Amino acid sequence: MPLFSKPKDVPVEAEVVKAHGKGTATPKRSQQVARNARPLVPTDRKQAKRDSREELAARREEQRRGFERGDEKFLPARDRGPVKRYARDYVDARLSVAMLMIPAMVVVIILTFFDSMDVRVIANVVLFAFIGVAILDCLLLSFLLKRRITAKFGPGQTKGVAWYASMRAAQLPFMRMPKPQTRLFQFPE
Repeated sequence: MPLFSKPKDVPVEAEVVKAHGKGTATPKRSQQVARNARPLVPTDRKQAKRDSREELAARREEQRRGFERGDEKFLPARDRGPVKRYARDYVDARLSVAMLMIPAMVVVIILTFFDSMDVRVIANVVLFAFIGVAILDCLLLSFLLKRRITAKFGPGQTKGVAWYASMRAAQLPFMRMPKPQTRLFQFPE
């Protein structure tokens, strides 16, 4: 039996682990420099250019999808904030006369190809009447939306919201960006 061996009956104590320290030795300066060393100019410039282009395309795709979803960090300044989100949701939940402006103009353009002067005059009168109704609809939208925003967010929060909502209401729903987050007639609280 060796002189310094422990008997088998005695329980072995667990090694004490240090409660402080980082657990590894500090690397030498030469090791740190070698780890961080990389060439200033890549060895394969064509591949580096391709990689850079792919990375930029991936980043742009992520930004586009985030913008479509209405993710706050990808929205431009004009679309950010809870007030603008509320305005978007309110406009998207509402039927608007202004959203029919583009199809009405297409119909008028088609009607102008007819030889009959009566058809052209009637089409233009109907178009201008439609524009007048759309403007009244946008004014009503602005009034109602400002009142709801003031009730929900407090006074002084409606700057620029009327124009923002009117421009969004004039677009067809599938053309709106960010994409509509609410269904028709599901108005925000």
